Amino acid sequence: MGSLFLTSELRELAAATPEFHARFSAKSKVYHYKIYNDSIVNPFQCHYVYHSSYKLNTAAMREPARLFIGKHDFSAFVNVSHNDRVPDPVKTTYRFDVIELLGPSMQLEVEGSGFLYRQQVALLLQIGKQAIPADIVPKILATRDRRELAKYALSAPPHRLCLVSVKYNEEHLRLPSECPTTSFGKYHTISKCTFPFY
Repeated sequence: MGSLFLTSELRELAAATPEFHARFSAKSKVYHYKIYNDSIVNPFQCHYVYHSSYKLNTAAMREPARLFIGKHDFSAFVNVSHNDRVPDPVKTTYRFDVIELLGPSMQLEVEGSGFLYRQQVALLLQIGKQAIPADIVPKILATRDRRELAKYALSAPPHRLCLVSVKYNEEHLRLPSECPTTSFGKYHTISKCTFPFY
């Protein structure tokens, strides 16, 4: 038995309208999915990136990524075992960029109104490996059938995905009239948090 010491940082605390909801007031979310594209993965990054030992063709991935932009029914990307807990598979993707970083790293950056479990990454990886053609994307979307996607791609590991930012409905961010116009400050630090672990 022991204890774990955690430090977290509270950036800002401010009042919000009663209508504000951390999840449902979000207009869009930006996610990054990082990929390390080399025969041997950097050991300092192995828990934070998807390792592709196959050389990915980033140019081949860009056009199919753009095909996800717009309002689509993503029923073909629903994970049956998780059932996604999403009542509406219709989502809007505002942008989907394939970005080459320094060295053998790359990043998929997507902004949308919402996402389904392990949505499009696995399919783009297969296209990047040039195992399947880019024009498969609209065909799979049109089927609205998860079994069609399963013919071409397995799920991508979710722990390489990182939520970068959330854009909220501005109406829900307005302070109630009886509240102070400023927040309670920034950079308050909670320095102690211990709990037992085994």
